[in-house]
Amino acid sequence: MTTDTEVKEAVVALFERDVVHPAEDFQNPDQEWRRLFSELYGTFFLVLVAAGGGMMGQAFPNTISRTAAVVAPGLMVMGIILFMGKISGAHLNPAVSIAFALRRDFPWRRVPGYIVVQLIGATLAALFLKAVVDVSATYGSNYPASGFSNGAAFWMEAILTLGLVSVILGTASGAQNIGIIGAIGVGAYIALAGMWGSPISGASMNPARTFGPDLVGGDFTSYWVYIAGPLVGAAVAVGGAFLLRGTGGGKAGSTAAQGAIDTEVAKPDAP
Repeated sequence: MTTDTEVKEAVVALFERDVVHPAEDFQNPDQEWRRLFSELYGTFFLVLVAAGGGMMGQAFPNTISRTAAVVAPGLMVMGIILFMGKISGAHLNPAVSIAFALRRDFPWRRVPGYIVVQLIGATLAALFLKAVVDVSATYGSNYPASGFSNGAAFWMEAILTLGLVSVILGTASGAQNIGIIGAIGVGAYIALAGMWGSPISGASMNPARTFGPDLVGGDFTSYWVYIAGPLVGAAVAVGGAFLLRGTGGGKAGSTAAQGAIDTEVAKPDAP
């Protein structure tokens, strides 16, 4: 018969496992394949919506407005953070992975794997859209607007990414990126940034999001803009986070950046 003392000890053990020591979950290397699949899966759906707006708009003229096309990725990111943020941190973006590493909330050794699967997920989404919608994937990519220079698009991408990564790091500072607050904040920012910034650069803010359609469409014209702009913006955002909140690397930020996988459920000993 279970005593009150045994019940209390069990509760304390669960609390320490799930709250006090969450690092044991996301530092477990045996779970890395889940994190990588999570990033591939999430990036696939992000690019499916982000690139799909332009490609579907080309296939079916006058059916998808610019507002709908830029709001849809924000809504998708909101959903992705809610369903997989706890697994991998829901980076979905090489600039975000690098920013978390610069902030010391994410180990550098895991950054290459995250970036590779993000690029793969984006490419698979573009391939799917090309096969189903049957228009060039370039319609789903990002390029500087006619009449605007690569430099103008670069600065737009940099400033938009500065805001995006600031929102991500800010909500992650309280482990809120794993949950509804981070989902709403990040998703809303992506939609808002797209509504005012997309006419000049497309408001990619994500090297992977542009890479997939460019690779499938065979057109890397001005792609450097969509690497350099987000990386510069992300680096400046990390500096801003230091000025606002000091050094990173704490438990809350690390949990938000790396996830908190807990797949093994403790089972009571058989009687």
